[in-house]
Amino acid sequence: MSDTDSVDFFTDRELLANPYDYLAALRDECPLRRENYHDVVMITGYDEGVAIYNDTERFSSCISVTGPFPGFPVPFEGDDISGLIAAHRDEIPFFDQLPTFDPPVHTAHRALLSRMITPKRLKENEEFIWRLADRQYDTALSDGRCEFIGEFANPFAMLVIADLLGVPEADHAEFREALLTEVGTIGSSEGETMQHSPLEYLYGKFSEYISDRRANPRDDVLTGVASAAFPDGSTPEVMDAVRVASNLFAAGQETTVRLLSTAVMMIAEDVDLQAKLRANSDLIPRLVEEALRYESPVRGDFRLAKVPVTVGGVNLPAGTTVMLVNAAINRDPRKFTNPEVFDIDRGNARQHVAFGRGPHSCPGAPLARAEAKISLQRLLERTSNIWVDEDKHGPHGNHRYSYLPTFILRGLTRLHICFE
Repeated sequence: MSDTDSVDFFTDRELLANPYDYLAALRDECPLRRENYHDVVMITGYDEGVAIYNDTERFSSCISVTGPFPGFPVPFEGDDISGLIAAHRDEIPFFDQLPTFDPPVHTAHRALLSRMITPKRLKENEEFIWRLADRQYDTALSDGRCEFIGEFANPFAMLVIADLLGVPEADHAEFREALLTEVGTIGSSEGETMQHSPLEYLYGKFSEYISDRRANPRDDVLTGVASAAFPDGSTPEVMDAVRVASNLFAAGQETTVRLLSTAVMMIAEDVDLQAKLRANSDLIPRLVEEALRYESPVRGDFRLAKVPVTVGGVNLPAGTTVMLVNAAINRDPRKFTNPEVFDIDRGNARQHVAFGRGPHSCPGAPLARAEAKISLQRLLERTSNIWVDEDKHGPHGNHRYSYLPTFILRGLTRLHICFE
């Protein structure tokens, strides 16, 4: 691509299927390149991206979800905007989500999450994942073809998180009805208002659960969630606990669905890869890491420079919005040899930033990896061959896919497969 200034990364639908040529062209110009439409500095270099991810002193996460939309509530003034951020944080959409918090608030809430989800609970949940994968495949693999995202990945990921947080099984059907219907996409490339409805539903349900368990403790997981304390021993407000649980629920489900669909697409597209995995299931974790690198489920994250910063030799004034473009960082040839090639033998694939890096790295990463490993292993064990449904996606060698219309997430909207 020769004219990067003519492309609006945030709204151009032609980039949904393949943003990588554009991002590579940006990186070739400079790993920190200001795009031409929304005054965002695009971070496409690996070293530069990791440096910013790790720098919570000079970069704020207050715009992590929204980026340049709708913009900061007031103009920036001076060389230190920390005070402005503190004064106007709660005017920014999604200000109540864990990814938008800065230390020390973020540190305390992140620790609260670890107290809610203990190693014992994660082990119990993994045992549930094996059973759930079989149960979902009993339905999805019933007639030789399926739409993998709707029939397996979405309900599977949602029920895994529901079990982890102790949502009563009697409420699972209600959660499916509320959360598995299509709603507006966060970060829509179609210019729509950012949607908050899934979180609003989750806030309502977990407010009920946590308030009830605090008043009437039981021997169940939700009581553990409700009784979790901050590191200093203080009891969180009900809404603090609700937000942490709800954010894990919403974010964990979305990321896992995109990871699963990408991995299954790769398996269905590549006969040799599929044969290799069937011959040695120990390679599945390597497939998962390369899928995360190659098609990062979260295309990018945003930060706001609180003070003047120099990164990679580029000066960023206070108030600069930067986008950490995972989709580009994970394909930086300075870090990953032949990055445009999908290679499960890649030695450093796990050094990707698909789950972020530093204090804000995704707390659900171990869970997503477990879900992917288990569901892919079961899929391969329960089939002898998988291929892309050509009636739905077109002929072999020219398969057509549609992608989520968002600049934040990267993933297929549908994946039709056949199997025997």
